[in-house]
Formats: sequence, C-alpha cells, structure tokens
Amino acid sequence: MDAPGRERAEHVDPADQWVLNPNTGEYELRLTPSAQRRIVPQPRGGRTAPPAAPGREVPPPRRRVPEEPLPGRRGRRPVKKKSKAKKALLWTGGGMALVLVATAGGGYLYLKHLEGNVKTTDVGDAGASSFKKDEAFNILVIGTDKRTGEGNEGYGDAGSVGHADTTILLHVAKDRSNATALSIPRDLIVDIPECQATKDDGTKVTVSAQRGVRFNKSLGESGRDAGCTMRTVKEATGIQPDHFMMADFNAVKTLTTAVDGVEVCVTKAVNDKESKLILPKGESKVEGERALAFLRTRHSFGNQGDLDRIKVQQQFLGSLMRKMSSSDTLTSPTKLLKLAEAATNALTVDTAIGKVGTLKDMALELKKVPTKNITFATIPVVDNPTEQIKATVIVDETRAPQVFNMIQNDISFTEVKAQQKQEAAAVAARLKGTKADASEVRVQILNGGAASGSAQKQLDWLQNSAGVSKSDNAGNAGADQAKTTVEYAPEQADQARRLADIMGLSGSAMKPGKSVTNAQGLPTMTLILGKDFKGAGVKLNAASVETPDVEKSTADKVQCAS
Repeated sequence: MDAPGRERAEHVDPADQWVLNPNTGEYELRLTPSAQRRIVPQPRGGRTAPPAAPGREVPPPRRRVPEEPLPGRRGRRPVKKKSKAKKALLWTGGGMALVLVATAGGGYLYLKHLEGNVKTTDVGDAGASSFKKDEAFNILVIGTDKRTGEGNEGYGDAGSVGHADTTILLHVAKDRSNATALSIPRDLIVDIPECQATKDDGTKVTVSAQRGVRFNKSLGESGRDAGCTMRTVKEATGIQPDHFMMADFNAVKTLTTAVDGVEVCVTKAVNDKESKLILPKGESKVEGERALAFLRTRHSFGNQGDLDRIKVQQQFLGSLMRKMSSSDTLTSPTKLLKLAEAATNALTVDTAIGKVGTLKDMALELKKVPTKNITFATIPVVDNPTEQIKATVIVDETRAPQVFNMIQNDISFTEVKAQQKQEAAAVAARLKGTKADASEVRVQILNGGAASGSAQKQLDWLQNSAGVSKSDNAGNAGADQAKTTVEYAPEQADQARRLADIMGLSGSAMKPGKSVTNAQGLPTMTLILGKDFKGAGVKLNAASVETPDVEKSTADKVQCAS
C-alpha cells in the first residue's frame, strides 16, 4: 500500500495546492511540489490566517518549521479575500461548456496553466477580431457529437468527426440587462455557404457550399470547422456571431461532476433503455454519466423528437446557471478550481478569445446579467413540407423574422428596464401631469440617425397601432443625433407626455421649446429619431418589445421535463 503522502502527491486537488511558506507566514500557489512559488498578498490591515481544517491546527505565524515542506504535503487554503479580480462565472449552452476562472493576487501561474488547457481555432473573418467589453456580443455555443473520453461509446455517431449536435446562439445585451439563448435545431434545413476550414496540420482549405441540408452538417462534414458553422448561422438568421465556444460529450460529464451535480425535474418517472437514464418522478440530482444521459435522451420526453430534447436541455441549463450563481459554488475553492480545470480542458474557442484573461473579461460581463432576464427560446420552425415522413424542419417565415430582428436590434424577450442614470427632479417632472388623448397628439417625424426608413415605419406604427393619427413624415433631420427627442411648445406639454408614454421617452428626451407649423397650418411637435431608436413600436425606455409568438423560458424558473 502506498504511503498517504505519496498518494496525495500523485492525485493533487487544485484547491489543496496552497502551501504555507514558513519564511513569510503567507500562502503560495504551487502547481507541483517543484513549481515556482508566488506569494498571495494578504488583505490590508495585517495578516489573516486561514481557518483550520477539521482535525488540523494552523501553525502560529512565527513558529519555526523545516525550511521546505515535504513533497506532496497538503497546504491549507487562504481565507476568502476581497479583490477587484473576484471569481468570475461564464455559463454557456450547447455542449454545456462552462468557463470558470478563479483569479486572485498571486494566481498568475495558475491562469497561465489554465490558458494552456484551452484549444483555439482561427475562424478568420467569420467572427470578430477581438472581444469588446462595452458592446453587445453574440457567442455561438456548439455541443458536438464527437466521442472522446472513456465510457462515451454509446453516444453520437461512430467515427463522427463532430457534427453540430446542439447549438445555441447566446446574445448578451449591450447594457447587460438581459441575454437571449436561441437554440438552433440540428435538423433545420439550411444553406451552408462556401467557407474556409482549417485542417489538422494547420493548412486552410476551401469547402464548397451546400444547399438544403441539415444544419448539423455545417460542422465536421467535409472538414468544416466552427467558422463554417458561424457563417451558416449568419446565412440562416441574419445574425452575426462574434465568437464561438465548442465542447463535446465528455464536457458534460466532467463539468457536472465538478459542481457536484445539477438538479433536474421530471413530471413522470423515466426508465429509458437506450440512454440508460433512470429517474424517479420529481426532482433529482444528476452528474457525470447520468447528466449526459439526461441531455441526450429523446424517448422519455414530449414526442421523442429533437425539439423536445432542446426544451430539456434549456431546462438543464437554467438549473446549471442557478447552481453556478449559488453561494454553495461561489464560496467553495475546491469547486471553483475543479470547474476552472474542467471547463478550460473542455473548451475549443476562436483565437480572439483564446486567452484566459479574455475569457475572464467575458465571464465578468456575463455575470452582470440577472438570471431572471436570461431567456431560452428556439428558432420558430415548421415541418419540412417536401417530406412525407417528417424528419427535418424549416424556418417558420411568419414568426422567425421578429425573433431574429429582436436579437439584431438588442431587444430583450423579457420585460426589463434599460439601465439609466437617475434624472434630475426638474427633468423627470416633465413626464408628470395630464396626458392628451392619442388622437389629439400632433407630431411630425424626422430621421436623425436611425436606420433608413425608420421615420416612415414609426409613422405607420403610430397611426395604425397607437392611435396617433395626426402625424406625418417630415423626412431626414439636418444632422444625426445620439438620442431620440421631441420638441414642443408649452401649450403642447400634455401631447408631449402622451407621446412620451407611447414611445417610452425619458424626461431628458422631452425638449420644451417651440412648435412648427404643418401643411394644414396647425402647430405641431417635432419628433427626431436618434441613433438609439430600436424600431417601430419598441419603447425607448425598455430593452423589450411585444413578446413574439414563441415558446420561451427564463433561467430563474424551475421547470420539469415532461
């Protein structure tokens, strides 16, 4: 039997690699017994010793001990410290890829170690050249059916190079108030454009376009890489993915194990012989092999098709996100470091976000989004009309365009207020008072920086949907402006308040001044649509619009698969 010290040296828990330096009395991160030491700065106001682990004592700071600790000796973890670089969490869908980067003073070596785990692919101009923290961004998350790791022989296609088995387009709003995770069915019929792919030896090859094929063939088939999948998404939806993250089956097992399982719920007991999933009715915790079986099973939910499997995956992701944001996870050094290892080992990303520092920045931005405002939805589809035996689907052209437009225009699927600075009382007071009837509002509309044709579209919406019949299109303004405004004379204040209510204008958008005379010789307010205008009927003070006709859920709600 091996001595306990030898066993620990061979199987080192990353969370136990903090070792007390007897010369300084401070704790250092050592990746191996011989790794270079880095000192972890103590908080201001003096040194704080970590709490003793059960059954152990923490040596006094000045106690004389041997010059170097024995190889493999388990050090004690430092206490939780406040730091500007706090632990950051980034969740993703599809292959359930998860980035968890724990940073603290002295963690540089560990970050470089994690960076070596991440695999990258150069997608060229299929994505963005860099990550920008002050912009909205779209991440294409791909879960492949490639078999890697022990015990995965029962899943996916034998010999598969890895097709796009599960794909989610994650849109994160510019103001970080909301996010939308849009699932793309693998059996969706699409046109795959010509694209450049990277071979194993690093050389680039051109892959011919294909029309009318399953979406999952946009990856793996004929050597297509994730850049080809990104181009296919742009072709099918009009939405440009900025970055991608990809993981395979094995990632589900390692990540769920790292967080000690994920809570799931089913409305009836499950005993699926094909996936070997066995669950009682109600709530259960799944991890490792059972988590993968839960996500892969088709025969236990709904009509046993891919669309119902997507719903189950979305429910699983919501539960995973709640687990990630729980104090049980965020205050556990063991879980955090296990997640960091598992996640970075599981991921392949585009070169623009391949540095751990960039992934950390992205994680911090995602962490700002409240789970209640993270919406899961699926591209609206209908059965393929060319098939007698229904096996594939096509985009529903009556419902899908609104979904795509909302994401393109950074509009939430949940009712959320845009993050705005509190206005001065005098400015906010412009919104208070009586409001004229919509039929009495007289306004001319000019385009001052909005998309081409916006003035006419807003005019049509005001007249046909909002009851503002006394309105007209006055063309383009003399110059572009950042914000939408309405100028009005004092006697038109009640009309201005009604228009502000209809359009969601803030007090600062209301500009007391003078009226203009319209073609009938009547005094008229002037509405100038600025660069912040998001589309006809979209309120300016909200990041949301009328809910489209799609089934959706949010990450904060517990749901049961049925």
